[in-house]
Amino acid sequence: MKKNLFFISILLCLNTLAQTPDDALRTAWFTQNGTARIIAAGGVNASLGGDISSANINPAGLGFYKTKEFVLSPGFAFNNNKLNFRGTDTATKKSNFMYGPVGFIFGSGTTNKYSKWTSSAFSISVNQLANYNNHIQYSGYNNYSSFTEQYLEELVRDRADTNAALNNYIFGSSLAFRTFLIDTVLIGSQIGYKSLVPISSGVNQSYDANTKGGYHEIAIGLAGNIEDKLYVGGSLTIPITYYAKDFYFSEKDATANTNNNFANFTYHETTTSNGIGIGMKLGMIYKPQENLRLGFAFHTPQFMNYKDQIRSWLDANTEKYAGQRSESSDHLNSGNPGDRSYNLLTPWRAIASASFVFKEDEDIKNQQGFISADIEYVNYRGARFSARDNTQSSLVDYYNLVNNEIKDYYKGNVNVRLGGELKFSVWMFRLGTAYYGSPYADASLKANRFIASGGVGYRDHGMFIDLAYSQVFANDVNFPYRLNDVANTYATQKGGYGNLVMTLGFKL
Repeated sequence: MKKNLFFISILLCLNTLAQTPDDALRTAWFTQNGTARIIAAGGVNASLGGDISSANINPAGLGFYKTKEFVLSPGFAFNNNKLNFRGTDTATKKSNFMYGPVGFIFGSGTTNKYSKWTSSAFSISVNQLANYNNHIQYSGYNNYSSFTEQYLEELVRDRADTNAALNNYIFGSSLAFRTFLIDTVLIGSQIGYKSLVPISSGVNQSYDANTKGGYHEIAIGLAGNIEDKLYVGGSLTIPITYYAKDFYFSEKDATANTNNNFANFTYHETTTSNGIGIGMKLGMIYKPQENLRLGFAFHTPQFMNYKDQIRSWLDANTEKYAGQRSESSDHLNSGNPGDRSYNLLTPWRAIASASFVFKEDEDIKNQQGFISADIEYVNYRGARFSARDNTQSSLVDYYNLVNNEIKDYYKGNVNVRLGGELKFSVWMFRLGTAYYGSPYADASLKANRFIASGGVGYRDHGMFIDLAYSQVFANDVNFPYRLNDVANTYATQKGGYGNLVMTLGFKL
């Protein structure tokens, strides 16, 4: 793998903020969300249809509607994180509100006996594809590397003089230099830089990040039904994202030595990211025989425009060297946050699916259940950043470097979903499972998501209510910082999260 380019600093001037490949993953690696019916069945719906979630998965499924319907899906998420950092275990929990699809479907049958179109449907809905509310915390002893080394790499690589070190890196290196956490050192006749953190004797590191927000999608769907055999559809999607992170990282001297010019430091950073975009989802469902449904869907890359803001603070105690010092980006930037506007093209994805419906009937009251499976391919390495202003060659060059790193850091992978339902008169019982493969090209980074889900539903007199719970067992990695010149240390993340969702629907 090529060296990580996360800290390329060719753009780190007064009002800029760097993107990283990690930012692209927020809109790509997520588990399928939908109504309680779909969640209980493991997220399957690419060939099943007849659910408002079809607008976000396979819009052809809207073609099964011949009546009007309103759907509301409130829910709750339960995060349970277990992390291990350099041999030390930490656990955190955080619960928050989430939701599934909310919207209207307008279906109608045709009365033209000379037309092959049996029915058509239009829908408008909003769905939360990913929930960013979480709390990640871990700590451990480290005598291998320090958070401050990224500042050394930045200053040395740029051959920054002391004036540049003081003023050009106001969200990182300049804060460290002004608090004497980083200082100059004479190397022969040249001025270099050193960190006052005594890595060889070790430091106690602590990472603490609270995140909030979500990845939401407005979908405007249209579908048609040809002789109850072929269903085709498409959705115009408008993705809207909000992400906020309140991040603290600290290092403390692990020894009792009060004369080694280092006691501790704490770095604090707040970031916000707002994005909006446009994309399309296209699909078809074919019934080669009455009980069998085959589906295919393609999600185009979504073109998104982002605006980010950042603020940074650093407090350092270098004991007798310079004592307690504090500095902030607000002080160096007239009280303003750093900001940047840029574009992101999200990865495309394709889904193939098959469903077997027990006692298939146009009147769903007579159906007795189903079993369904989806296979989804996501091209994680296809995410691309770009500059809003292509006349700035430095911005274009920077994003080309980040995009090359994305291609090297991620890979395409397959997700599999399986679920079923048994129906007894007005009551339905559902079970499902799913597996989401790792987006990382490096096989040593163990990451995957396994889902076990189930639920119950009731349908009668034009009203339905469904309840579902899904438990996501997650494996992932979390890097507190990244360095180019040495191997990176990271925390292994286990645990996962649960989603409890209720869907209410009414025939209109």
